[in-house]
Amino acid sequence: MREEDLFLSVLTLGEIRRGIEGVRPRDPAKAEALQRWLAAVTGGFAARILPVDARVADEWGRINAGRSVPVIDGWIAATAIVHGLVLVTRNVGDVEGLGVRTLNPFTAGR
Repeated sequence: MREEDLFLSVLTLGEIRRGIEGVRPRDPAKAEALQRWLAAVTGGFAARILPVDARVADEWGRINAGRSVPVIDGWIAATAIVHGLVLVTRNVGDVEGLGVRTLNPFTAGR
């Protein structure tokens, strides 16, 4: 896979930030190391960070109609659908039936 074919949802960055802040009270040094890693990831993906826009919002509304989807997972799935991308996630069950193509990196190739 080519680097230019990889994208991140802006929401993924928020989830990572939430995780870092959860670690910070228990292990400030680890949180700082994770913060540096996040800065490097953000810089490396700068032009490939996908926003939530009107098209994504419309798709989110469509795929959530009549079902209960974890909120962030639904937004990330909608982003992948709009951009014609494969959603790489360990939690494929959370987006099953939404019409998004998925890849579980922990089971791929088995």
